[in-house]
Amino acid sequence: MPHDIKHFFPDDFANLRHIGPSPIEIDEMLASLGFGEIEGFIRSLLPEKLGHSEALDIGNPLSERETLARIRATAEKNVVFRSLIGAGFYGTDTPSPIIRNILESPAWYTAYTPYQSEISQGRLEVLLIFQTMVCDLTGLEVANASLLDEATACAEAMTMAYRSSKSKSKVFFVDRDCHPQNIAVLRTRAEPIGIQLRIGDPKQDLRDEPCFGALFQYPGTYGAIRDFSAETGALHDAGGLAVFSADPMALMLFKEPGAMGADIAVGSAQRFGVPLGFGGPHAAFIAAKEKLKRELPGRIVGVSKDSRDKPALRLALQTREQHIRRQKAKSNICTAQVLPAVMAAMYAVFHGRAGLRTIAERIHSNACDLRDALASAGHQIGGEPIFDTFMIEVGDKKEELLRELGRERINARDIPGGKIGISVDELTDENLMEDVCKVFKAGPGTVRKGRKTRIPVEVERRTNLLTHSVFHLNRSEAAFTRFIRGLSDRDLALDRSMIPLGSCTMKLNAATEMIPVTWPEFSQIHPLAPLNQAGGFLELVEDLSRKLCQITGFDKISMQPNSGAQGEYAGLMAIRGYLSSIGQAHRNICMIPESAHGTNAASASLAGYDVVEIGTSDDGSVDLDDLAKKTETVGDALAATMVTYPSTHGVFESGIREVIDITHRFGGQVYLDGANLNALLGIAKPGDLGADVAHLNLHKTFCIPHGGGGPGMGPIGVKSHLAEFLPGDPATGEAVGAVSGSGLGSASILVVSWAYLLLMGGEGLEQATKMAILNSNYVARRLQQKYKIRYAGRNGFVAHECIIDINAAVEGTAITVEDVAKRLIDNGFHPPTMSWPVPGTLMVEPTESEPKSELDRFCDAMIEIADEIEAVRSGQSDPANNVLVNAPHTAADLVGEWDRPYSRRRGIFPAGALEDSKYWPPVNRVDNLQGDRNFIGRLAE
Repeated sequence: MPHDIKHFFPDDFANLRHIGPSPIEIDEMLASLGFGEIEGFIRSLLPEKLGHSEALDIGNPLSERETLARIRATAEKNVVFRSLIGAGFYGTDTPSPIIRNILESPAWYTAYTPYQSEISQGRLEVLLIFQTMVCDLTGLEVANASLLDEATACAEAMTMAYRSSKSKSKVFFVDRDCHPQNIAVLRTRAEPIGIQLRIGDPKQDLRDEPCFGALFQYPGTYGAIRDFSAETGALHDAGGLAVFSADPMALMLFKEPGAMGADIAVGSAQRFGVPLGFGGPHAAFIAAKEKLKRELPGRIVGVSKDSRDKPALRLALQTREQHIRRQKAKSNICTAQVLPAVMAAMYAVFHGRAGLRTIAERIHSNACDLRDALASAGHQIGGEPIFDTFMIEVGDKKEELLRELGRERINARDIPGGKIGISVDELTDENLMEDVCKVFKAGPGTVRKGRKTRIPVEVERRTNLLTHSVFHLNRSEAAFTRFIRGLSDRDLALDRSMIPLGSCTMKLNAATEMIPVTWPEFSQIHPLAPLNQAGGFLELVEDLSRKLCQITGFDKISMQPNSGAQGEYAGLMAIRGYLSSIGQAHRNICMIPESAHGTNAASASLAGYDVVEIGTSDDGSVDLDDLAKKTETVGDALAATMVTYPSTHGVFESGIREVIDITHRFGGQVYLDGANLNALLGIAKPGDLGADVAHLNLHKTFCIPHGGGGPGMGPIGVKSHLAEFLPGDPATGEAVGAVSGSGLGSASILVVSWAYLLLMGGEGLEQATKMAILNSNYVARRLQQKYKIRYAGRNGFVAHECIIDINAAVEGTAITVEDVAKRLIDNGFHPPTMSWPVPGTLMVEPTESEPKSELDRFCDAMIEIADEIEAVRSGQSDPANNVLVNAPHTAADLVGEWDRPYSRRRGIFPAGALEDSKYWPPVNRVDNLQGDRNFIGRLAE
């Protein structure tokens, strides 16, 4: 056994769990590639100009026990107070069956985005429940399957209104009672695309000038409930669109946005059972009138049918349009918040309509009772209708009262102008209310529990909602648990098999890394809690940032972007801010290779840049001559070049330094897309290569699970000259460059990546990178006997992923790449990335987590598929009725009439299928065209 492999596998190495192949398997794979040790293999495929980084100085690896002890000690530096802060974030009681069977279940958190609908029917059904719930709550006809957070949802609604409005105005009116973080993100998103914000009182200022749309906060950030029907009517008369940012719990009782004339409604589903988490992850929502459905951003679940006419679900309409339309895309929501959306939807199923209304009524009555108690003690409190929030005028006593509340372990909202805000939530009980009264000298027993809603008739909800039977199920825990299990059985996640998705890095999400996520010290802290109560979070972020800077070669990290796409946008906005600061705001061109992620171009467009695409050479690398020619043509208009490294074609390009040098020579900045960082850790640092900024997909390289399509995190690392242009704190509403609603984005899941780094240490990260590259090359070498590997780098090797050319394999037949992908489902695999970045190909990334046995099972399946294609080509199989075009096969194919010229066994149990633990897709091939022609985006009654 080679010495370096021996050294990496001592008995107590916890990071062994992240490395799939055993030492013997590593030797076997190396031998198949013609090498006896891994260092020589890695040297042979890296470009000579890439160089090699010094050893990563991020500490020695810890055991799992040591890691959890370190995290526990850090968690205890957080102090969980009872929260009355509100401002868009509220305490909620997550039902235990949802914690145990969804949030903590790898069947839910390790799944990928449901682009392959046949193996995603469980998640898709819950997301359809989510969409139905949102439509009912908002009173609008169509909703999407979640957005990143409420603040970014407001921004998406603004740009949606901008595209759709009949008004020629560039002004967007914003209710001054919007949550500050919503205003902050709106400021960031409006400026680059020429939208002018006007912030004021809708009742007084909205008529002052024409606008293409207006945003109303409902209820307002300080608690007031107002009927905006007159304002929306006037807005419509002027050709504008009305947007509401609404609290879903309040909508159980109060007049819905649709009844007030809303065209679009957004909000956060966080208080439907999703923990505070110091700011995230939380699922936002967006709904709209039917006529605007094709303008909705993000992902939308629709109803279609399969090849047996059985109802089947799929992602519909423009779900992946950012990859197709690139800089002309309507949105850049590459990452939604699927796992939090699933939790919110299941919270509604668990409680049902009656239970949700009871919770809302209790919140409302508690708020009204507490307000009455404080008012009766002589405190000045407004009398407007409220749901759960009110303000107390305390003048110069504010600091003293906040300190006294703190001594009772209570946080309230510090509002400028001598005011304190109180927001009651699901966790507010009588003890908390009595403690508040004690601080405000209201006396014991002052709170009189009226248990009656006090909703003025003009804002009372009068329409029915949540009428579908799913919201009226038997909610015994046994029945509910079986419901969840039945849904998860219809999905395929990493707990069943490898998910070999190129560019998406579906690697192990270790249980040790996931355990702390649900600890209350991380999950129950409000994002606006005083920082002296968040010492554990601050320590975690400081150490994680230091480690990531060491790993990447950057000088500073911002954790705020809560998706990879948000990271791209934040990085480009940092470049924009820097260029403006040095008097070069005129630079407006962003160079992007044709092969780049579609999100790159969409992000550049949102940041106000014009995109110039760079060609691709025959070997898949950036065409340096084309880059040089086009940069010279645009001259001092060049702002940035975006480049992915290793490339999206799965190779270490030898010209990466030339790309960076050419860009810098013409005064541009280099943005490095970190999607493929899994091939660089311990080998090269983006900052040392010369990149100025990069985003890091923590949900890829650093083990935060994909969650079925979210949560993700996309923090950015920058060189020192860009540091002052990192996203600002959104809590003030005046922040420069805020891109998310919380200062640390989805803070609670940062502990996953931190735990990964503690477990691995520098040596472990480097070894993981080498194993990812070895696994990829082993798969490529085995499949070369049947398929063409589209691109290769030095000495014919690939990086951590490879592109299999299905076009060449199916030539002379009617078989398509989709047929191959669906046949892999019969083998029990999630298909690789299909037809991107090259049409008619499969992009395979096995990651370092997969053992050789799983790689061989995948290769065996692909080799048999090649033989099945050849049987069609040679005439041995019917070209129109064969195992490929009929894939995937379901349990329904086991019974009934069989009219196919091959045996049931051959169709259902191909080479890669595990007969003793067969995965049965719940539906046959889904009809995509049917789903788009007859769009249905909610549950049928």
